[in-house]
This record gives sequence, C-alpha cells and structure tokens, in this order.
Amino acid sequence: MKKPVRFTSSLLLAGALLAPVATFAQGRDHDRDDRNKNARVYDPYHKDYHNWNSDEDNRYHQWYTQSYNGKTYRPYQKLRKKDQQAYWKYRHDNDRDHDHDRH
Repeated sequence: MKKPVRFTSSLLLAGALLAPVATFAQGRDHDRDDRNKNARVYDPYHKDYHNWNSDEDNRYHQWYTQSYNGKTYRPYQKLRKKDQQAYWKYRHDNDRDHDHDRH
C-alpha cells in the first residue's frame, strides 16, 4: 500500500517543481513573438533604424504591390539586397512621418 502513496507523492512533487518552468517558457515564447512583430530593422543604405511594426509592414506591402504587380509576395527578409535597397530608397523618398529612430 505504501508504493501507490509514494508514487502519487512523487508525481505531485514533480508537478509542483515543473510548473514554474513551464510558465516561464510560455512567457518567453510570447515575448519572442512580440519582438518579431515590432522589430528594429537597420537600413544600411541610409545608416538608420526603422521600427518594423504594422505600419511599416503595410507600407512594405504597398511598395511591393506597386513594384512587383502580379508577382508572388515575398517578405522583406527574403528580398535580394538590391530590392531591399530599392525599398529603403522608396521609404526615405516618401517618408512624411519620420517614424524611424536615429540612434
């Protein structure tokens, strides 16, 4: 009769010890998702940073549609360097709200 009690006690103890670890891992993954949604992107052609948030993503989609009408959409990170440069040139030529950070 002592074996089932000992086993149950061990399971409860293990659960109590692992619960904080599982909670920490879940929070860390959530933070990583938030960083990806609001990442800072360095523009090497103008030597400044831009906050890649939903506004920047919308501007990129608009530029991509205008520039590559009919082509399959490609995320910024997958563009060739010369196409990334073309995007930043467009952004600086059409940047009315100055949303980039200079640090």
